[in-house]
Amino acid sequence: MVSGEWDGAESYWFRPTAYSFFRAACSVQRAGESGAGSRERERWLRVVKSLKRQRRAAASAVVLAMGLTACIRAPAGDIDHVVTDPVLIDRQHPPRMVEGALDSRGSQLNFLMYLAQGQGPHPTVVLLHGYPGNEKNLDLAQALRRAGINVLFFNYRGSWGSQGNYSVSNSLQDVHSALAFLRTDEAITELRVDAERIAVIGHSFGGFMALIVAADDEAIECVVSIAGYNLGAAGKEARASTEFAAAFAVGLDGGTGPLRGTSGRVLVEEVMAHAEAWDLLAHVPSLAQRHLLLVAGSRDQVATLADNHSPLVSTLRESGARHLSEVVLDADHSFAGQRIALARAVIAWFSESCGY
Repeated sequence: MVSGEWDGAESYWFRPTAYSFFRAACSVQRAGESGAGSRERERWLRVVKSLKRQRRAAASAVVLAMGLTACIRAPAGDIDHVVTDPVLIDRQHPPRMVEGALDSRGSQLNFLMYLAQGQGPHPTVVLLHGYPGNEKNLDLAQALRRAGINVLFFNYRGSWGSQGNYSVSNSLQDVHSALAFLRTDEAITELRVDAERIAVIGHSFGGFMALIVAADDEAIECVVSIAGYNLGAAGKEARASTEFAAAFAVGLDGGTGPLRGTSGRVLVEEVMAHAEAWDLLAHVPSLAQRHLLLVAGSRDQVATLADNHSPLVSTLRESGARHLSEVVLDADHSFAGQRIALARAVIAWFSESCGY
């Protein structure tokens, strides 16, 4: 819709002038709708008036009208936050990044907080990376922030410079520590967190943890698992097959570079010891009460559809899950060719299913 009007506008003059008109027109409209304040609205009105004094005043008026019409037709909720920066910046509460450390059982965990602009409080997402966390999905964090959602990203104990030793049990405790941190008065006040609207997103191992933690924490209503790996099921298979257990350990050894205090063998032994408790299917009764988005890649060779995504989706549906959504993209484990599609799916789901 907007692109068609934009193409027509280009026939009048050079792209920069047309863009300035469209941006100014939209900004005047948005400032009025959002209550951004008379000062910001007047600033953009001055831009419009200045542009209209240019030689092609008649064409200017046409493009201005087109821009205002497009803004009226496309409310703020229709903006594609994946690829669109904010038109107006809240000077008192701009988008920001905060670096810090949060405590988990005496260890300091490095974190980044992506603060959405505006006074808030804002819905807030805890973004969990996988094993060992080479794909951090920070493009998703940026898109969520543009959509008005805070994002907390952190590194588990013993990973990527955080204190302590790495283990699955420690990582699960760390997620609970991150949630507790977001519910503190400090986070609510300083980081503009809406403590009543905290969600969890995880990728791969992080998807597994997002589901396990959400099953234990009734305050978490919205959960996204991206290529989630059923670690408990893998633990059961490792118990049944020494060959699988050995290959599993070798594979995990390949990711221990940024980790401290562990090895592939140690991790496999831990997973086998907790296989029942960490089987995602055992948590379906609790998960069926949540708003769930399960995203998978059809070409994923790590968290395969057959072993991870499909059994969980089927079991949830059989249990009567009423708020389950699934998306399968033509993608590998890291969604390398579907980053935009992934972000759009997640943001649309948060808006439609959780009201974020």
